[in-house]
Amino acid sequence: MAISWSTYHLRLHQRLLREPLLLPPGAQLLLAVSGGQDSMALTALMLDLQRLHHWQLQLWHGNHCWRQESEQQAAALAAWAKSKNLKIQIDSWANPLHTEAAAREWRYSCLEQQAKTEGCQIVLTAHTANDRSETLLLHLARGSHRRGLGSLMAQRQLCPGIQLVRPLLNFSRADTARICETLAIPIWLDPSNTDQRFSRNRIRNEVLPVLEQLHPGATQRMAATAEGFSAEQENYGELLDLALKALQADDSKIQRKKLMALSIPCRGQLLQHWLLQQGLAAMGASQIKQLWPQLESNRGPNQMVLAKGKTLEWDRLHIWLNS
Repeated sequence: MAISWSTYHLRLHQRLLREPLLLPPGAQLLLAVSGGQDSMALTALMLDLQRLHHWQLQLWHGNHCWRQESEQQAAALAAWAKSKNLKIQIDSWANPLHTEAAAREWRYSCLEQQAKTEGCQIVLTAHTANDRSETLLLHLARGSHRRGLGSLMAQRQLCPGIQLVRPLLNFSRADTARICETLAIPIWLDPSNTDQRFSRNRIRNEVLPVLEQLHPGATQRMAATAEGFSAEQENYGELLDLALKALQADDSKIQRKKLMALSIPCRGQLLQHWLLQQGLAAMGASQIKQLWPQLESNRGPNQMVLAKGKTLEWDRLHIWLNS
């Protein structure tokens, strides 16, 4: 057994044995690493478990260019990866925007391109149970569709042929801190994690501590609730696939009249499922509410701007995506 083997290695290893399709043996893996404790903990675990699962592992780091020291930190991370014989790609954001949404879209776009370039079937991120709880609260506050409450699924399609996997969702942020400390893994702190202009940081630093004081263990329970919603969505998946086939004119178009003949909850679930199949995130509750009046039979062709530079377009007969 490796010297660095720990109860954390065992937890992840046992999960992968129970769910062999999550990270199949021998798979080409691309791991998104920020240099913070969560992604460094995941990198250390994956590196130690590699000999048992025979993965081909490489790293990707995104330099948002928000801070003067980010370039030096990226170079230090690259040097550490080289010392571990890990291949790493570092991309810098040419035209950075200082918003969470724009940064997230840029990162996933880069990860998708890098995975395609390197032939990686799976992209890994180091989201933890804490991230799941934060996301649940944010989506509740925004009036999310039910699907949004089960976001941060353990596995979803990033784009056709490439899966996004989050192996640490049953680990807490305290766990990843202990992993880095126990294994003497370096971490590079990002000052933007305390920037209160970002909504997630305010949830993390102001809201969750209060909830933990009122109801100790609240973070883990909320993460478990999100996991329950996620499991529901996975079980729904097969039924939604069957129902969606009855609406589709072909692989790229939905029949507008048939969609609008359904009840609002049903049409919402099917449209969101179809968008996920196309590699897009679910629409927000307010946006999808705005959509239905525009699709009524007395309204003509139009379009709605979505994420990733995509637009949802429709004529009298069909609905489709365009870029």
